[in-house]
Amino acid sequence: MIALARPLRLMAALAMIAAVGALLLPWQASLLSLARAARYRTAPLDLSLREQVGQSGFLAALSGFRSPLAAFLWIEAHSAWEKTEWGRMQGLFETVTTLQPHTLLYWDIAAWHMAWNASAAVLQDTRQKSPVLRERARRQYVDLGRRLIEDGIRNNPDSSLLWERLGILLRDKLEDHAAAADAFGKAASLPGAAPYVHRMAAYEEARTPGRERLAYGHLRSIYLDEPAMHTPRMLSRLRDLEHRLNLPPAECIPDPSLPASR
Repeated sequence: MIALARPLRLMAALAMIAAVGALLLPWQASLLSLARAARYRTAPLDLSLREQVGQSGFLAALSGFRSPLAAFLWIEAHSAWEKTEWGRMQGLFETVTTLQPHTLLYWDIAAWHMAWNASAAVLQDTRQKSPVLRERARRQYVDLGRRLIEDGIRNNPDSSLLWERLGILLRDKLEDHAAAADAFGKAASLPGAAPYVHRMAAYEEARTPGRERLAYGHLRSIYLDEPAMHTPRMLSRLRDLEHRLNLPPAECIPDPSLPASR
């Protein structure tokens, strides 16, 4: 009798969940329509998510506990980082960002762990004797970090922060100065952009062959419009571009050590 009662209780519980789900379907459909109208993407509660979080986690997500579940898994990811369990950390980060795709912190820190911490760790891992394989592993983790940031941007296209982070990764990890300039420029065009991002875009333009004229125009405007940028370093950048562009003296920034002409 006891063995028979357990399947019956399980069937009753599943029937109850199904009934509640049926009642919630119109409400969820309405929320989904509003989200799409607001240009938000919602994380799909599909079989791939079920595989990531397991049966219990999937039921918790269905029940509206996505945020607490994501927070719990985030702590687990931090534990994986402390133990240098990079593969497990990656899987946990992907699950967290699937559950909470509009929490910028998750995308930002997850990408940083992959592209900086994991990539540096595998490069220095002396258990792998081949430098070629260590470098390959490093590049794979950098690419994973880039993918996380780009996925975050697809879910949050108006996030200046994520565009800025993409620019930093392209600049520092991939040395793709043209793409970094574009990312910083996009970040600067969005609401809430940090005041220095437009300068970062101009600096990367200056390092991109073929963009010297564009970079000079941007840096010249910054120098003339922002007194705080009247620094030897900024002037040195401008002088370098003037030399590379072979500008006549009349088109160059006046020497600040000389008295202004009247």
